[in-house]
This record gives sequence, structure tokens and C-alpha cells, in this order.
Amino acid sequence: MRKTNYLAVFTLAVSILFVSCEQQNDAVVTQDEVSESVLAALTNAGFDVTQQAPIKFDDGYLVEGDIYIPASELASLKEGTRLAVEEQYSTNNLVSTGGSRTITMYASQGGKNGYSAGMIAGLDLAIARYNAQNLAISFQRISSSSSADIVMTRLRKGEERQGILGSAGFPTASGDPYGEIKMSGILESSYGLSTEGIATIIAHEMGHCVGFRHTDYFDRSISCGGGTSNEGTAGVGANHIPGTPTGATASAKSWMLACTDGGDRPFNNDDRTALNYLY
Repeated sequence: MRKTNYLAVFTLAVSILFVSCEQQNDAVVTQDEVSESVLAALTNAGFDVTQQAPIKFDDGYLVEGDIYIPASELASLKEGTRLAVEEQYSTNNLVSTGGSRTITMYASQGGKNGYSAGMIAGLDLAIARYNAQNLAISFQRISSSSSADIVMTRLRKGEERQGILGSAGFPTASGDPYGEIKMSGILESSYGLSTEGIATIIAHEMGHCVGFRHTDYFDRSISCGGGTSNEGTAGVGANHIPGTPTGATASAKSWMLACTDGGDRPFNNDDRTALNYLY
């Protein structure tokens, strides 16, 4: 997920560190160029590479702001297709619940690579929001990374300076949630986000881990601005969730929008319909 509308957030705080979608004003951030062959593979899979250019990230690429694609999986991506204009979407792979499943999460606290108390409070609120829905999945924060289903780790400093807020992947073919969420550690200190705003961003990445695509999948310009852009199925599926409306009307407040202004977006009625349908 990337942040948008910085000017509106920081107009009255001119002394605060300003971060754009691509670089930080007080530091030059360089990005390795993504090859044409990689761009072609991502485009063929249905990912949009024009509105928001992919970047090299860990051992792969970050596409559409917060979706991590390992380089080893590029060759296996299926050809994507464009789908109709509808609201909520899921991937082909979902988390197996067996009727009820608790997904454990871990995030380190303090130190150079750990999170602040405010970030942990945001994680706890994100967990509470899911658990309040009484789904077949629930979440629990635990104190050990070795036994966690999802580990929340901090982005590198350079990635934070590029304006990346978080990243995640999709469930495995065996029915497990994606095992890692990478989050910026400066959402509170540099962006000035509230606990509720932080919870919204973390809940968004948790949504990807259990199989949700972006609500504005069919037109990323709804939240990201720019021209109309359809993400495509990207080879992982973009299945419309029955009961969620067509068009962009209700998506404006969804927790799974592709871009954020840093505000609070608890689950709206259509989000709850989608959550209850899948889990």
C-alpha cells in the first residue's frame, strides 16, 4: 500500500519530514531499474505497470504498491484477464479453516528494527477489528516469531523513504495465509498517523494475506488518482464476491483500497459482506 494526498495531511506541519510516493525530499532515493522482460511478464499476468511502476524488492518485485512477487515465481504466473466492474474480489487460494482457525501474528517491539508502542497498538486494533466480525478465522498476537503464522517485519530504511507503507502476498495453494507482512516503521513518527490510521493499513495487508484483492481492483484511479487502470487477475485470481455491489460507489470507504490518505477506514457494510462470505 502507498500513501497519497500528503499535502492535505501535512499542510499545517511544514516542518515535518515530507515523503512523496517516489522519493524523500532530504535524501536521494535510487531504484534499480526493472528489466523489460520482467515488466512484460508482469503485464502478461495482468498487473498494471503504468500507473505505479514496479520496483525491485527483496528477492523479487513490488507491484501495484504493496503486492510482493518473488522473482522465482515470475515464470509460473498465469496469463491474466480483465474482469467487469464490481466491488470486492478474492484470490483463487484462500485460507483453510476447518470450520475455525486462529491465525497467529508476531511483531518485534523496540530496538533498531522493532516497532513503537503506537505501531503495536495499531496492530492490536487491526486484530480486534477482524475478531469482532466473528468469522471462521480469527487473529492473535503472540510473543514468539518461530510459532507465528504471519510475522510482521520492518521495511528497510530506503523502502520507507520511497513512500512504501506495507507489503504482503496471497495465501498458499495449501491453504495457509501468506507468512510475512512488511510494514513501515515511520507511520507514526514521520506521517503522524493515528492508531486508527495505522490499524487500517495493517488490516489491509492482513487482508491480502487471507486472500483479498484491492477493492478498486477494476479501477485503481479511485484511490490512487491518475487514469483509469484495471489490475487484471494477475494469475492469482480476482473473483467477484457475491453480495458486493458493482461500480465505485461503496468502495470509497473500503479497507482494501489500493492507496490510502492515512485516514481511518474500519470495515464498511460491503467489507463485512465480503468477509462473511469468504470466512
